[in-house]
Amino acid sequence: FDPRVATASIGGMSEAEARSWWAFAPLAATDISGGPERIDALLDARIAEAGLPVSGPADDRVFLRRATYDLTGLPPTADELEAYVADPSSDKTQRLIDRLLASPDYGVRYGRHWLDVVRYADTAGENTDRPLPHAWRYRKWVIDAFNADMPYDEFVRLQLAGDLMRTGEPRERLNEGIVATGYLAIARRFGHDIQKDRHLTYEDVIDNLGKTYLGLTIGCARCHDHKYDPVSSEDYYALCGILESTRFAFPGCEPQGQPRDLVPLASAEEIAAAREPWERRRAAYEAAVAARAAAAEAGAGEPAEPLPPEPGPEPTFPLAYAVAEAEPTDVAIQLRGDPEQLGEVVPRRWLDVFGGDTVAAEASSGRAELAEWILAEPLAARVIVNRVWQWHFGRGLVATANDFGSRGEAPSHPELLDWLAARFLAEGGRLKPMHRLIMQTQAYRRSSLASTVAVEADPDNRLLARFARRRLSAEELRDSLLAVSGRLNRSAGEAHPFPPESTWTFTQHGPFEAVYPTTLRSAYVMRPRQRQHPFFAIFDGADPNASTPRRETTTVPTQALYFLNDPFFHEQAEALASRLIAECPAPPGGGSLAAGRIQHAFSLALQRAAAEEEIELLGGLGGEAAAEDAAAWAGLARVLLASSE
Repeated sequence: FDPRVATASIGGMSEAEARSWWAFAPLAATDISGGPERIDALLDARIAEAGLPVSGPADDRVFLRRATYDLTGLPPTADELEAYVADPSSDKTQRLIDRLLASPDYGVRYGRHWLDVVRYADTAGENTDRPLPHAWRYRKWVIDAFNADMPYDEFVRLQLAGDLMRTGEPRERLNEGIVATGYLAIARRFGHDIQKDRHLTYEDVIDNLGKTYLGLTIGCARCHDHKYDPVSSEDYYALCGILESTRFAFPGCEPQGQPRDLVPLASAEEIAAAREPWERRRAAYEAAVAARAAAAEAGAGEPAEPLPPEPGPEPTFPLAYAVAEAEPTDVAIQLRGDPEQLGEVVPRRWLDVFGGDTVAAEASSGRAELAEWILAEPLAARVIVNRVWQWHFGRGLVATANDFGSRGEAPSHPELLDWLAARFLAEGGRLKPMHRLIMQTQAYRRSSLASTVAVEADPDNRLLARFARRRLSAEELRDSLLAVSGRLNRSAGEAHPFPPESTWTFTQHGPFEAVYPTTLRSAYVMRPRQRQHPFFAIFDGADPNASTPRRETTTVPTQALYFLNDPFFHEQAEALASRLIAECPAPPGGGSLAAGRIQHAFSLALQRAAAEEEIELLGGLGGEAAAEDAAAWAGLARVLLASSE
């Protein structure tokens, strides 16, 4: 788009370009029949056209590891591997996928994927980086929603307006809706006095909302019309009005004290009913103390009656780090993004390129309408199915999962993308049927071994003639260490052991900083914003300050040093050694103790049998003379746990 040419435009596109942009067009797919073979047909046609050789299927062991890590983020057990490999039935893959999808670990795995995208953190991000003691409820809600296979339209509505959507429903369901709006509340806070910089928090929300649900970089329009995509500054400030009409939970900051405006998960009537007896006892106690003091002052001596008991602490109620409705208001454009340079007031409305509908009810913030506007766009379905595809294959059909605009990449298989989106909507917007569909394709089953010709012709594996190898994510790596050592706590994590709010004296020179040891799954580890958790910093964890659509993979010396020096790693190696000693006692009829333990170690750590040369090579680390030497077996454990395999 050339701005020197006089033509109607929306942001950085001409009107004609904007109306015809591929990502905004209606879904092209009309026939959604077929199953995995339909996906394979669309992929194979492109592979044949490129003349690429196709990799054969992965063996059962590789496929079981792939599917189990993919859906749960954990390694399969030795028993699961043995049972799957020995199963001769034709439907064993389907049953495997169903079992994994039914596991609570599925929600932990895919909930963490979503938390990457929405930049979840357990601290606020302003210059004291204060804790968010109640944010965990949103994290838990996300994990539970994935496990329940909540329809995507409901998933979106609740995160943007759950408090409004569930008004009038039973308390438990209303609470779920309130907690879900933690999506908005966890937006980063900025600066010293966060209220003065709330326009930056609004930018963070709008930027994330655009990328997460629409694959659009709407935040670019804060200071000027988008340079490339059809988003204007008027669009941006129309959305700002919706946020200005919303009350955000306040996490506290250095000049303004402790948290406030958190949302109670109980009605005013329930709170009053619980407080009434306590208030009555407090009044009686204070009256008795006053009477005794008055009597003493009058010289009447001590009264005969003892003081009534104090029963105790003030009643408390669960709170959500969430949002609520505020006074509805429209906001003015901030010229060049400067809140002190105001232009025209913009009514709350939707993006002009999608129709520009305005907020219907003047008495509401517009959050409920915003959810409906998003879901009405075919773009929203394209974005979420592309994410699912990426989570399975490592790369989306649109490689730039957060950017479906003109600066993003075009889809590698546009017909397949639209077919998946149409199928997803037709099946009620549920993710689990999409997983089943994708994971039963030949493409998902392919080996990662490929010919030199195939790798050179398609180095990025865009055409999927092979399955792309990938390194374990930070969470998978840590959880695997705990699982293999036998120390993994599979419980659902809740609140972190933050210090009580009444003790907070954090300043910009002494900000909050903590690392809380735990054997819970990595999704439940406390994630600070400003000072990344050391483990996740080393192994490419998601950045809590920005949406992470796809994890980066780096290879740096500190990763190798971790396996040499870190106490957590050594603890898991020692625990694995103890497990080997306990689970493989000396054979009663003789035989090699070392060989048996080495085989068991390989089965636990790598889900495969040790080769004879491996047993011979490693036997010296835990030989017959060192049968009960835990240090020797810990050395062997470190070798296996630090291996590239």
